[in-house]
Amino acid sequence: MTAVLRILLRRVALLVPLMLGIVLFVFLVMRFSDVDPASAFFQGANPTPEQLHDFREEHGLLDPLPVRYVDFVADLLHGDMGTSALTRAPVLDQVTTALPLTLQLTFLGLGIAVVLSLVGGVTAAIYRDRLPDQIIRVVSLTGVAAPGFWLALLMIQYLAVDLGWFPTGGYINPADSFTGWLKTMTLPALALSLPVAAQLTRIVRTAVVEELDKDYVRTAIGSGLPPRVVVGRNVLRNALINPLTVLGLRVGYLLGGAVVIETIFSLPGMGKLMIDAVKNGDPAVVQGVVLTTAAGFVVVNLVIDVLYLLVNPRLRDAAT
Repeated sequence: MTAVLRILLRRVALLVPLMLGIVLFVFLVMRFSDVDPASAFFQGANPTPEQLHDFREEHGLLDPLPVRYVDFVADLLHGDMGTSALTRAPVLDQVTTALPLTLQLTFLGLGIAVVLSLVGGVTAAIYRDRLPDQIIRVVSLTGVAAPGFWLALLMIQYLAVDLGWFPTGGYINPADSFTGWLKTMTLPALALSLPVAAQLTRIVRTAVVEELDKDYVRTAIGSGLPPRVVVGRNVLRNALINPLTVLGLRVGYLLGGAVVIETIFSLPGMGKLMIDAVKNGDPAVVQGVVLTTAAGFVVVNLVIDVLYLLVNPRLRDAAT
């Protein structure tokens, strides 16, 4: 068994109590909220006290909290997230319908952020303290200070309404029209990714500058190796260790930011599903969306940890 596989199995084992803790937290928050599942189920129907009591008894809402938590975890393990009080449809069906769009938006935004930060950070490091570096630093500082929803509104006004280059909202399935999908996803992905790209650019620049000042770089260039080869083969590999760690945390921001961005652009993803569920008092859907988002964040960070170990052999050897 390879070292990476052993470490991966060790990290996966640690995820079990972590996920149980997340499920417990979400369970307790929803149970102590002001939203009553029975009232939400009968909303607008003026149920009698007997009907409310029968509903609570049928769904185990009168059981002690520990019993309800065990039943809740057992239902989750069987793929049952509950039933929507509004549509009477299984929450899992709604989540699986909305999740692909959110993943498309998140990973498209992540790809844009990675490309922009690598190009900007490496360029700023190579031309440090010169004009390109100063311009990139000003742009990155502006991007860090600009919230995603404000960028989204600006893009809608100038790029969609005034210039008409992109639609103001809506979604087109890539299977129907890839060009239409790209047009509908470009502005949301940019609004979501630019603040992350700005933060990562500063981190990449710092890491590359530190690496360029090391003796092995000067030795390699002095021995006749082209600078682009040294940067591409050695500097980037060593410099990207710290940005990888930050990238894992930023994925959580992208998943959370998708809630606002999807609402602004009328995208039928997880964010819009949760906002609609909160407005309509649908606790089961809110609970399902939060749990799915938390699980996605944990899985992505596991992948980032594995990449971190692959990039840094010293940590891999130390962990074994």
